[in-house]
Amino acid sequence: MKDCIFCKIAAGEIPSATLYEDEKVRVILDLSPAAPGHALVLPKRHYKDVRTMPGTLLGHGMKIAARIGAAQMAALDYQGFNLVQNNGASAGQSVFHFHLHVIPRREGDAVLPLWQPGTSTEQERETVCSRIRAVLEE
Repeated sequence: MKDCIFCKIAAGEIPSATLYEDEKVRVILDLSPAAPGHALVLPKRHYKDVRTMPGTLLGHGMKIAARIGAAQMAALDYQGFNLVQNNGASAGQSVFHFHLHVIPRREGDAVLPLWQPGTSTEQERETVCSRIRAVLEE
C-alpha cells in the first residue's frame, strides 16, 4: 500500500534497526518498545490483519518470531517472551498492516498487563460455542 508506514519500512524505504530479513518478512526493533529488544515481524506484502494473511505466511512469521524470541532470551538475559498480535482498533491495532510483536520478558517485570480471568456458566459456553460454530460452518 502506497501510504502504509510498515510497507515502507518492510521494503527498506524507511530506515529501521533490522534484526532479520528474508524474502517474505523483515523483523525490526519497535520504536516504542515495551522492553529492550521488543521486535516487530512485518510481512513485506501488505495485509491489513491476520484475517487476510495466507496460512503459509502466518506459519513462516510464527517460526521467525520464535527464533527472534529465543535470540532475545539468549542475548539479553530474558526468561521468556510474549507474541502479541492485534486485529482491529478495539483490540489495540494502531497500524493496519499485519505485524507480530515479540516482547521479551523477565520474571515480575509487569511489562504487559494480563487480562483478569472471568467466569462463565456451562450454558453461556454452549451458547457462545454454538454461535461461533454456526459462522464457521457457513
